[in-house]
Order: sequence, then C-alpha cells, then structure tokens
Amino acid sequence: MARSETFPDLPADLDGSDFNDLTSAHGTTTVADAINAALSGGATPPDADPAPAEDWPDPVLPGTGKTPDIPAHLLPGVFGEYAAAVAANTQTPPAMSVLFALAVLGTVLQRSFEVAPYGDSYTEPLSLWTNTAAASASRKTAVMGAWLAPLVHWEKVQRDRMRTEIARVNARRAVAEKRIEKLRQDAAKASNDKERHEITAEIEREEVEMPDPVQAPRLFTGDTTLERLQTLLVENHERMAVLSDEGGIFKIMAGLYSGGAANIDVALQGHAGSPLRVDRAGRSAYCDKPAVSFGLLLQPDVWSEVASSRGFRSSGLLARFLFAVPESLVGKRDVRKRHHIPPELKDAYEKRLFQLLEARMNTKTEAPTVLEFSDSAREMWLDFAQAIEDGQGAGRQFDGITDWTGKLPGAVARIAALMELADVGLQAETVHEVSMQKAIELAWLLVEHARAAFGLLGADEQDGDAAAVLRWIKAQGEPEFSQRDAQKAMEGRFRNVKRLVEAMERLETSHVVRRYMQRNKGARPSIRYAVNPACLSS
Repeated sequence: MARSETFPDLPADLDGSDFNDLTSAHGTTTVADAINAALSGGATPPDADPAPAEDWPDPVLPGTGKTPDIPAHLLPGVFGEYAAAVAANTQTPPAMSVLFALAVLGTVLQRSFEVAPYGDSYTEPLSLWTNTAAASASRKTAVMGAWLAPLVHWEKVQRDRMRTEIARVNARRAVAEKRIEKLRQDAAKASNDKERHEITAEIEREEVEMPDPVQAPRLFTGDTTLERLQTLLVENHERMAVLSDEGGIFKIMAGLYSGGAANIDVALQGHAGSPLRVDRAGRSAYCDKPAVSFGLLLQPDVWSEVASSRGFRSSGLLARFLFAVPESLVGKRDVRKRHHIPPELKDAYEKRLFQLLEARMNTKTEAPTVLEFSDSAREMWLDFAQAIEDGQGAGRQFDGITDWTGKLPGAVARIAALMELADVGLQAETVHEVSMQKAIELAWLLVEHARAAFGLLGADEQDGDAAAVLRWIKAQGEPEFSQRDAQKAMEGRFRNVKRLVEAMERLETSHVVRRYMQRNKGARPSIRYAVNPACLSS
C-alpha cells in the first residue's frame, strides 16, 4: 500500500494485516484513527518543540537496570549472621549468599516438610530453585564453598558410618550374583525338566535373599545429566539437589546439547512434587514425591547462551527460578581487607544444619510433615498474593514477567516455611508472621531482579526490541531521530508500527529517549525522539 499524503510519517510497507493489528491494539474503528493512535503511542499529543537536553535522569538501559540490594538480615538467626560474614569475607554482594542459603535450606528440608497456606489439601513442597548471576572472578566458588562445607562434612560422616555395612552388603551381593550366574549355566545344561525346575527354584531363592544395595546418602550433586538425576532421586529417598557454579545443567535443561529438545520432566516434577515414572529401555525410575532443588551461581554469559532456546521459557522452567542479578563488586574490592568468619559462627551454622538434617534421616519415603500458616501470616500472604494478581496481565505492572510472578506466591509460601524451620527448628508446626514478613520483603526485591534476569536472558520480547533500537541509536550517534527513520532502518525486525511503538515506550520509561511532535507545514505533525546524551557518550 502506498504511503498517503495525509499521513506523511506512515511507513511505506504497511499492509492490511498491519492495519488490523493497529485497530485491535488501539481500540479504534477506522484506519485513520488507528494510525494516529499508533504514531502517537495511544493518543495524538499536541504540537510541541523538542524536549530540552538538560535535566535528563540517568538512563536505565534494557536488561541492565540497577537492582536493589538483598540484605543478609532477611535470613533468620544464624543464617543471617553467617550470610553477612560470608559476604564480608569474600567481598561479594549479600544477594549471592542469601539466595544460595535458601537453596541449601531447600536441599536439607525438601521432601521432609511441606506447607499448606490455606490449611487444606493445597500444599507446596519446600524444594527451591535459585539462580544468581555472578561474573567471572566474582568469588562465587568461595561463597558456594562456605555454604556447602557442612553438607560435604555430613556426607562424609554418613559414608564413614556406613562403610562396614556397605562392604558387607556388597560382598554378599557379589557372592550371590556369582552363585546365580553358575546356577543359570547349570540350568541350561540340565538333563531333564525336573533338574531344571529345581535349579530354577534355587535361582529364585538366591535372588529373593540377595540384599538390596546400600549406599551412603547424598545431599547434592554438581555436574549431572537429567537422566542421572532420575537415578539419584531413586537412590536418595526421592530427594536431590544440584548446587553448582558451572553452567552445565542449565545448558542441558535449555537443550543446548540436544537440539533444543531436552526432556526436563524430572526437573519440573521435582519442583512440584508430582509422581515420577520413567520406563525406558535399560532405565526405570519411580518416585511418588520427588524433590529437586537448584542453587546455581552462573556467569551472565551462560544466561545469554541459553537465551537462544525459545522452548526454555515456554516450558515454565525459567518461571520456577528465583533470580538475583546483584551489582558486581569486581574492580571495587580492597585486597588489603580480610574479614575472617568467626570459628564459633561456622560451628553454629554447621550445628544448625546437622540438626535440620535429622529430619532427613527420620523421614525416608514417608509422608512429609505439613506446616500451616498462623492466621496473621495467612492474611499477609493473601494480601501479597492479591497484589501480585492485580499486577498480572497485559499492560499492567508485571507485564513481561507474568509467568514468573504467577508462581511467586507459591515461592513465598515455601520461603516462609524454610525460614520458620531454620529459625525454630524441626519442632516448628506453624509459619508465623515474622517469617512471612521476611519472605514477602525478599519477594518484592526479587521482582526487580527477575526483570533484570529476563532482560539478560533475552526472554522479554519488549526488552529485546528496546535493546535493538538502542543499538541503532548508538550506531547513528544522532541526538534525535524520527519514528519513521527508526522503522525504516529496522524494517526487518519491526514489520508493523505497533511493535516499534511498544519498544519506544520501554525506552521512554527507561529515560533513554523523549518523544515530541514536529510541526510540518501543510501536513500532520510527525513523531520524533530526543536521545539522552548519556546514551550517546557511553
């Protein structure tokens, strides 16, 4: 369709489908009204002169908005004290410790406990998934090592305690297997049916009496596959955690090693606690209430690498992670400072974890203990859940991350229960107001981190479009431009005006550009944008 003289700023390559998009998007009934609304972002603004260049706020570049600090004191008792000490010792953002500590608590308490927000049949397991962006040289391994030390110690204690039993059972199984192999050979050589039946019956007795394999319990793994994770769940009473500062498992789940077609069912079922049934050639796994937690500290480059997997978000997998994108302290640390973690604090942290791990030994595959909310905690949780619900939907507060915020109330219920158990101990029966308040305060901080995370992951289309326009703006290096110029330059990406308008709205709210109307003699005003000088100088 040729560009009309009535609308000189209308891109020349708009077609009928574009007009349909515009009329439905802007609630108009005529093409002319739709174009006017689209060109002006919803309403035709009055004629105006270019916005002055001074007094620009600092721009918030797409995917790089400053995220709020996550203070260590949000964790209860010794966990909060230890998080502060680890952050000071490693000179790392407290957010790294807070989220990894929650993953450790999920590792220790998952499958042993659940939480019932309404006090009825709806329950949330205590598995927790956390993922923190940590750049190279940010000392993420040191942070992880400080939190994992008691878990490693506990696993070693269990191996040492069970060494004799494991050796005895393995010896009995080896003898039985050799005996069965010999009997099978004898059965094949039997001279008559009676002898063959007698040998077969003896084989059956040997197999029945053979002891089941015995293994020392494992709490977590680092480098694994999703298939091996199924086996680990079976071997460890339906619970396992992946705690790592390497991106292998994240890439596997994104399908980067399998053409984008990874089978992530075990992870999803492990988050929800739904039954796991695997029946494949040479491999089977059965779990009634699998529990899988993740605690990842990954470089942002890994996040960017998995962003190419479109199915990663549509599967709901990304929505289950609690993300942290703290400001990197690399280049800002004082190498002369050394804040040692007090030995008594280390001991107190390990002692508390060992106490909580007693629940793991007391509940193998039995039904988990269910915690309920106190009345005041439930009201706080319901207020929070309603606030999240009110912000869902297109054009509302959480537009772009509604899949993530939709799962946030459930995550808050889990966090509150973990905090209650960490604070009170295994005798806890009710999640009280203090734990709920901390969980909700943390959740509101995590909302902004999720926005930044999805920007880095390229999972927010509007952020991706805005970033593309910003790259063009910088390449041009001009202090202002017209909307028509932008659409024409990037017509491969923006096939209709509506999508470009949405990207420009994102840049406006991020203080990257300001829109104004340019008067055109004898024609309608056209839309132009002034560019924040800080964006051109960076």
